[in-house]
Amino acid sequence: MEGIHFLDLFQGIATLMASEPKIMFGRIFLMLLGFLLIYLGSRNILEPLLMIPMGLGMSSVNAGVMFLDGNKMGTLFVDPLMSDPIELMNIMQIDWLQPIYTLTFSNGLIACLVFMGIGVLLDVGYVMARPFQSMFIALFAELGTIAVFPIAVWLGLNPGQAAAVATIGGADGPMVLFTSLVLAKDLFVPITVVGYLYLGLTYGAYPYLIKWLVPERIRGISMAADRGPKISRSQKLTFAVVACTLLCLLFPVAAPLFFSLFVGVAVRESGIDAFTKLLGEVFLYAATFFLGLTLGVLCEANTLLEPTVLKLLLLGMLALTISALGGLLGGYILYFWSGRKFNPIIGIAGVSCVPTTAKIVQKVASAANAGAIVMPQALGANISGVITTAIIAATYVALLRQPISM
Repeated sequence: MEGIHFLDLFQGIATLMASEPKIMFGRIFLMLLGFLLIYLGSRNILEPLLMIPMGLGMSSVNAGVMFLDGNKMGTLFVDPLMSDPIELMNIMQIDWLQPIYTLTFSNGLIACLVFMGIGVLLDVGYVMARPFQSMFIALFAELGTIAVFPIAVWLGLNPGQAAAVATIGGADGPMVLFTSLVLAKDLFVPITVVGYLYLGLTYGAYPYLIKWLVPERIRGISMAADRGPKISRSQKLTFAVVACTLLCLLFPVAAPLFFSLFVGVAVRESGIDAFTKLLGEVFLYAATFFLGLTLGVLCEANTLLEPTVLKLLLLGMLALTISALGGLLGGYILYFWSGRKFNPIIGIAGVSCVPTTAKIVQKVASAANAGAIVMPQALGANISGVITTAIIAATYVALLRQPISM
């Protein structure tokens, strides 16, 4: 017992002290950031289902670093860079989250499960009632996804990496995961983590952006009179089937995501309550929880403290900001086109963080005018934004992915 030292027993502290200063301070910063995400999630400032497990995973993985074989530092959570099949099978019996990462996260399955759950929450009738208006806004709200691509290339990223980080501008987490997995596998972990961290920007910054750029009297315009035609369940089901088949035909590279989204819509409109509950509650909540947990434990200092990650942080914020400005521009165009009857803040809902941006729009409108109703139009733009983001991501993948050799 005389040979046992304090640092031999408490290896988390030992590895912290043995790390180079950049890693040591990075681990401490990420632990504190994890605490902050938990606090913001618990106060419903950020999405609690995602941010609480993500924050706890982030703080735990940076605290729980130990000495492994050969005095190498590592954790017992997950090794995202493991590629050798034999080593992978061995590590899946040791790292407790490795099976979830390998079998659901790194192959995009978890994104498909989230999309199935989102599908049963979407009422495509909002899009069908106002197709031009919804898609017009969604196209403008994708400005960041398009504009950041050449900027990222100019900053030194290759086209695949640039496309993956540009997809953050759509504010659609599963789509960022899918695109980075296919086009930027070497930066898959940091791009995905940055993408989900910056979804918090839509909660915290977008309301202020709206208030800075749209006068209160315009923010309070109510759209209650714009009811649109009534869309039946059979029409919605037909739309889901036709849209899914057409999009899969045009963009096979994203067919799993299109299928997952529209199978949720089809289940909803078919009235299959048992499946609706399964997808909308069990699948969505479980997938989102494990997505947040896995993202958190991927936020290890050694993984994130690379020079390229700073570029990703800046580009992600820029993409979301440009998309928001594009959405508001589209909203203002419709405002003047309609004779000042359209509420331009609906343009923010075209940034497809479902249903967050639609809720933000309704909340800001209600603050300016207690009787303002804009949620139907906002949801139409929101759902169109999801579809548009998927189309743009599929276009990037189709154009930039290396062909598979048979």
